[in-house]
Order: sequence, then C-alpha cells, then structure tokens
Amino acid sequence: MSQPLFSFKFAFFFSLSFAASYTATSTVTFTPPYSFRKLKLRSSASPPESAVPKASVADLLALLGPPQQASAVNTQEACQLRSCLKFLVPFSPSSQAPNRRSLSSKLSNRRSVSEENELIWWPPAPVMELARLAVDSGGDPSSIHWTLDPTVIPVPDIEGSKEDRCELTRTPYGRVFINEEINSYLEFLFEMIVARGPSVGLNTSLSRFDFFHGHVFLARESGRLGILFHAKEYPAYDKEIFPYNMGYCQIGSNVSYDDSMNLRNILWLAPLASNSTKEWLAPGVLVVLDAHPTGVIYRDLIPEYVHIARTLYEDDFGQVAFDVNYLNVGGKTPKYQIFIC
Repeated sequence: MSQPLFSFKFAFFFSLSFAASYTATSTVTFTPPYSFRKLKLRSSASPPESAVPKASVADLLALLGPPQQASAVNTQEACQLRSCLKFLVPFSPSSQAPNRRSLSSKLSNRRSVSEENELIWWPPAPVMELARLAVDSGGDPSSIHWTLDPTVIPVPDIEGSKEDRCELTRTPYGRVFINEEINSYLEFLFEMIVARGPSVGLNTSLSRFDFFHGHVFLARESGRLGILFHAKEYPAYDKEIFPYNMGYCQIGSNVSYDDSMNLRNILWLAPLASNSTKEWLAPGVLVVLDAHPTGVIYRDLIPEYVHIARTLYEDDFGQVAFDVNYLNVGGKTPKYQIFIC
C-alpha cells in the first residue's frame, strides 16, 4: 500500500491500520493514560520465553490449514492460539469439496445457516478458481490483478467524508473483479461478518467509522488466498478513554473504544488448493481473532506500538494484493458498493 503523508507505523504509533487515514492532520497527540500502560504491564507478566514458544502468523495459518500442517505447530502454542479463535462458521478441516453453490448478488434472507456455512467452506466456482490461481502462481499478487476489470470507478462522497476532508481509500478510484460472482461473494463476506459477529461478541456495523474494508493477501509459502478484515477502524476521540487524534476520518465517529476492540481483526481464508494435484487440502475459514491482553495474539502477533489498537497487519500474513472496500454510496437509504483499491 502507498505511504500516507506521515508514517503511522513509526512516527506516531497510534494507527489502527496502514489504511487508517490517507490524510494529514495538523495536531497529533499520543499520551497513553495510566490504564493503557497497565495493560502492557499485565501482558508482560507471562511465563519465560523458553517455557512458552513465541507464536507467529505462520503458525496461525498452519492451524487453519490441513491436519498435516496443524500437527507441526508446537502443542502448547497451538492450544494458546486456538483459545483466541472465535469461529463465525464452524471449523471443519475436511478436504471433501461438495457441489458448490452459486451466489446471488445479495445475501439472501432465505438462505439457511448450513447453506451459508457451505459458502464459506466451499465458495462458488469463480472464487475457487481464484484460490487455485493464487496457489498455482506461487503466491504472486499479479496473478490476481489480472482478474480485475480495468475500468476505474471514482470513489464518491461516503457518508459525508469529503466534507471532513477524509480519504477512506488508498486511491480516489476503485475497480471490481471481471467476474460478478466474485464481487457478490465479497459483499456476502462483509454481510456475514456483521450478521454473525454478535454470536462471538463482535457488534460491528457497516460504516466509514467502523467496518468497511479488508486487505487481500496471498500467504507466504502456501500461496493461500485470504482477507484480513478490520472493524472498529476509527474509534471516537475521548480524552479519558481514547485520547488519540487519528486525523480527518475520525471526525464525527460514534464508535466507542471498549472491549470489542479485541475482536477487530477478522480473517477469511479461501479453500487451500494442492500445488501438485487437483485436490483441495482444506476448506475455507471465517474466524475472529481475539486479541485480548492476556492472550497469545496480543502478546506475540500484535506489534507493541499498536497494542492500544489491537491491530494485526496484513503484511505479516503474506504478499498484499490490494484492499477491498464495501462503502455506502447511498444517501439516507444505504446502498453499498465494492471498491477494490
């Protein structure tokens, strides 16, 4: 992704993601209150590193892969990681792919829970073909770029963002996939996360302050296609609870900084294709990654400078292809549209 006008990652240490704000702001403050420092002190009170292996994103992806990969992860480490996984769809490491269903343009109210589950485990054929392409390319993002429609779509004003001088997307224009069913599947994923999030404690909404984007990546080594979604993107400024100035895109936010921030990272993984046969090694996954301060994800996977934001970075998962945004382009009546940037 392109760099913003100032470096969130190294200069100010308060960004919720690399996509946090593609604008500059005249004043920036970072003075963590005592309660935030206490969170870090509590997280450091863990067993010696020699007793507890340090977890990695590679270990997390292995646990969500075929049994052979999962069994290679240290037993104690695997137990700690599994305790932080809140599945929105039951995790079923079966490699038997049923006949795949097609997907209408919108999430159907008539679709059963089991049908929705199967669409995560074994997506429609165009999504499966994209997943295989990712693996066959050796994890090369350019292989996915070729599947995008070259037509550029200007990003309009989103919920008053232009008035606040907020640029939500990496570029002022977006694209979509040539295959409409892939675009519909992306919409389905956003809607599924919002609908099923409360079952694991994640109450999120589709808005420019909360949940509107994810980062498409191809995992290192395996080439597995995935999306790291971020919810709770712009918590409201509060001098007692969240005294952090995040730029123009934070203005007017109604997102509270509370324990739900622990659940802001959501991971979708496409089914994993074999790189030597036509078989499928693992089904798709949709899971919330719980980053509570006493857990291994907070301790080992989240950089210390963004502990306050509970942010996992997409670059740690693999080669980033692009961002996918699901934005409300309507007025008082919401109308959401995909923009790939």
